[in-house]
Amino acid sequence: MAQLWGGRFTKETEQKVFDFNASLSFDKLLYKQDIAGSMAHAKMLAKQGIISAEEGDAIGKGLEQILKEIEGGTLAIDETQEDIHSFIEATLISRIGDAGKKLHTGRSRNDQVALDMRLYVRDQVVEVAALLKELLAVILTTMEEHVETYMPGFTHLQKAQPITLAHHYGAYFEMFKRDRQRMQDIYERMNYCPLGAGALAGTTYPLDRDYTAQLLGFYGPTLNSMDSVADRDYLIEFLSALSIAMMHLSRFSEEIIIWNSNEYQFVEIDDAYSTGSSIMPQKKNPDIAELVRGKTGRVYGALMSLLTTMKGIPLAYNKDMQEDKEVSFDAIRTVKDCIVLFAGMLKTMNFKKDRMADSAMNGFTNATDAADYLVAKGVPFRDAHGIIGRLVLYCIEKNTSIDKLSLQELQAIDPHFEKDIFTAVSLKTCVEKRLTLGAPGPEVMKQVIELHKKYLEQ
Repeated sequence: MAQLWGGRFTKETEQKVFDFNASLSFDKLLYKQDIAGSMAHAKMLAKQGIISAEEGDAIGKGLEQILKEIEGGTLAIDETQEDIHSFIEATLISRIGDAGKKLHTGRSRNDQVALDMRLYVRDQVVEVAALLKELLAVILTTMEEHVETYMPGFTHLQKAQPITLAHHYGAYFEMFKRDRQRMQDIYERMNYCPLGAGALAGTTYPLDRDYTAQLLGFYGPTLNSMDSVADRDYLIEFLSALSIAMMHLSRFSEEIIIWNSNEYQFVEIDDAYSTGSSIMPQKKNPDIAELVRGKTGRVYGALMSLLTTMKGIPLAYNKDMQEDKEVSFDAIRTVKDCIVLFAGMLKTMNFKKDRMADSAMNGFTNATDAADYLVAKGVPFRDAHGIIGRLVLYCIEKNTSIDKLSLQELQAIDPHFEKDIFTAVSLKTCVEKRLTLGAPGPEVMKQVIELHKKYLEQ
């Protein structure tokens, strides 16, 4: 058992206690961030004259070599160490001697782990934002290609009004754009450096916290040492944003699963993103969409776990906070995998345009437009609403649709119908005349697509 402490203890830690307390099995993921923080700290110590320039140089070179060997696979992380901080410091001391023992001057493991986790999460925020941008690009490409691909829009999972595939996808573009903006918001709030906060009350050494913050790419140092080591708000915000993104992915997955069903047949998922059945040879299952939908609960669980862990912790640091890592690492990896696979599935899907258009016509999605037609002929809207309700009931009884009725049938229900009714209730007309910004009309849809292009180019 290798530990950075123990001077005031007279007995060895029980092995089971050590194992329960240790975090190396999961915090070894932070080796890169731990080394970066230590290099910045050593450079600052030398600048301030707290250690000599030669000692600072030896520490820096030693840490660079350790990083190179870990990433090259020639240095195995010693599993007997308590945590990644212990392993790196012990390895450094074994290589450069007493100079390595001075690395921890003016620093606590509390502000060290706070820094490592903040650096890691900051990197992950950037990576997730980049993946969301790639997903948005896939969605936008589909929007450009399907400005005139008609389909039913739904409320209550019932056909409501005709829209286009571009319009439907555009709703998800807005969702994932907000998800990406949330990443940017989190970055702005979290990008302050806790290094130098010490255990909770700072230090008597003349540290230059602005300098270490600058070296590590932060906007500046945090302003309260207790909050610096006790804060996990940025991680809770990140898990919350990831949960919202997964909720959006899950909603989209649910629709794709429905569209892929035998009853709808709006889409065909590429073979590379489908699986079959071990017993039913005809099956082609939307497993990626189903797994994304299922893994959403896993990410929610990470958020609830951390919220529950943090809710009763007094200031400042408590060991409970070690529980922030495993669930967070898993959630972050899950979300990144889901975004990548979901984008690949979307990119390769095939749309059955005729089937989608037929579904829109057979679901009375043009009923509202038929009512608007009567209003234009001078019929009060409330009366028009009732007339079209009777018309829909007639169509249901005849197992037909409004556009397939004869003019005589239509006029038997209301004399205001004329020949132009058939143009008025066509899918093309129903969609094209919706010209307010945000509606599915092709002209405004193209305007929105251009705005989205500019957004992704920023």
